[in-house]
Amino acid sequence: MSQTPRKTAEQPVPTSTDVARLAGVSRATVSYVLNNTSAVRISEPTRRRVREAAEELGYVPHAAARSLRAGHTRIVLLPTAHVPVGPLYSRFFNELQWALRRLGYTVVQYASLGLGGDEAARAWAELRPIAVLSLGEIALTAQGVQVLKRSGAQAVITLGPQRVEGAHALVMDQREVGRVAGTHLLERGYRRIGVVMPREPGLELFSKPRLAGIRRAVADSGMHVEQLEMGYDEESAAELAGRWRTLGLDAVFAYNDEYAQLLMRALQDEGVDVPGEAAVMGADDLLLGKLLRPRLSTVHVEMTTGQYLADFLDRVVREPGGEPERHDLMGATAVPRESS
Repeated sequence: MSQTPRKTAEQPVPTSTDVARLAGVSRATVSYVLNNTSAVRISEPTRRRVREAAEELGYVPHAAARSLRAGHTRIVLLPTAHVPVGPLYSRFFNELQWALRRLGYTVVQYASLGLGGDEAARAWAELRPIAVLSLGEIALTAQGVQVLKRSGAQAVITLGPQRVEGAHALVMDQREVGRVAGTHLLERGYRRIGVVMPREPGLELFSKPRLAGIRRAVADSGMHVEQLEMGYDEESAAELAGRWRTLGLDAVFAYNDEYAQLLMRALQDEGVDVPGEAAVMGADDLLLGKLLRPRLSTVHVEMTTGQYLADFLDRVVREPGGEPERHDLMGATAVPRESS
């Protein structure tokens, strides 16, 4: 009777010495190649030989041991409970993660629900990240930035509109999206505007600044601005459309194109004329908006690439100690179409 071979603990774990022996190089060369060290020039044939030897042996560098030697990991921490949704931002963050991976970093999403600013910074610091990229869901303080830097973080970067002392500020100011939408609707003659606030968790990072941008754009005009809660489902859109005529509004900024498309169809099903009784405007300028009838007015968001952000992070990690920098990562322009 045959027996299934046991997976025993006696099988030795491959080491960097084994890789070096098989590749015919030194252990230092193995370390340089597998850690993507750029300070030492190593020929491409040698790099290929080392990688092939590591793959043949099943060797994987010991991250914990490497971290102890370096004082930090190669982790880029993305501390957020919710990754922004939608094609535009999903594409941006996917590109960012791919670009960081090619540069030798590992992106780790850290759920920080229930943690305050400095408490969260201490929790993040326990992982010894080499960089922290904060979306603004938790407000960092100058003290929190110092905690992260003392733990070995070479770069702390925020993506919100507010600067934090000691951190680099890469600004994705969603207020600009709201400002452009509000200005467009005001110029078209609308005076009572609803603003959709999605019920889905995590989107307040975008929806609240967009609402603030609209309020700022129309502050001196006498325009009435009213918040309208809506979930991303047909039932919620139908409920809002069903009471549209009782709201006394003449236009709606529907957060983004996806919510706008959902609401516009619900309004049409309810017999509400678009744009006669309800002008509708979205944001992100998705292709599907051009295919609707009427075609959807929107805000075109001009974002930098994920590669740009990855290259910036890599630069400040390799050259720490400089003055914190500020860069604007996005702009916005109105795209008028038939729905407004």
